Amino acid sequence: MDTLALEAKSAKNDGAPTPAPSAKPRPKPPKKPKRIVYFEVEIVAAKTKEKLLLLDKVEPTATILEIKSMFHKSHPHWYAARQSLCLDPKGKPLRDEEILQELPVGTTATFYFKDLGAQIAWGTVFLIECIGPLVIYLLFYFRLPLIYAPKYEFTTSKHWVVHIACMCHTFHYAKRILETLFVHRFSHGTMPMRNIFKNCSYHWCFAAWMAYYINHPLYTPPYYGEIQVKTALGIFLFCQLGNFSIHMSLRNIKHAGSKAKKIPYPTKNPFTWIFALVSCPNYTYEWELGLDSR
Repeated sequence: MDTLALEAKSAKNDGAPTPAPSAKPRPKPPKKPKRIVYFEVEIVAAKTKEKLLLLDKVEPTATILEIKSMFHKSHPHWYAARQSLCLDPKGKPLRDEEILQELPVGTTATFYFKDLGAQIAWGTVFLIECIGPLVIYLLFYFRLPLIYAPKYEFTTSKHWVVHIACMCHTFHYAKRILETLFVHRFSHGTMPMRNIFKNCSYHWCFAAWMAYYINHPLYTPPYYGEIQVKTALGIFLFCQLGNFSIHMSLRNIKHAGSKAKKIPYPTKNPFTWIFALVSCPNYTYEWELGLDSR
């Protein structure tokens, strides 16, 4: 019986279909590399329409700044900050961060070039603007020769308010120099060097005009005396602190190297609450300083 059962079981197993081996998945065909459509960029002088450079095989993701760098290699005297590229001879200059493929041009793009002239960094401009008044005022304070009568050369004023005025003026411009070096973040890297005289003339001439009368040997102290001086000094310190608070707020909303502009809002600092009324309260505080100095 056991023998017959084993034979029957063996026959049953022999008759069962053998499971087919699992088929291996076919390997995916390699992806075809995306075809890059290169651009041809032509740079033409905006005034004369003279062709200055033809760039072929420019990548579509190239920025205007990168195109300016390519142009600089061909024309070394026109560095990137000196270049202005437009889509139209009288059009608006393109921003450095704009991308070639996002511009309203075909695969052959024509840019019109304008020479902005020699450039100077904005940080340098601020330093020149501030160092000038600082030095000019001290020349009058120490009464160097050829400023006042010879008998007053290298003399000092007998009025204590004159010395306070010198300390306040020196503090103001020393603060501005330090802020230029460590606080300010500039949206624009450079400006035309020919504008440096226009920018500095106001600060330098106003400092000389103010210093001449304050440090003059015939200067008379304020009419209301000590009360007027202490009130003005309090306003000066208030405005200096307010101006510095605004500069720090503007710094905090702008990342280093970024040109993005954000709208500032009041913070917990009471000096920034004026943002609810004006957009540039740092100049509001400086305007009050100007009135105070008068």
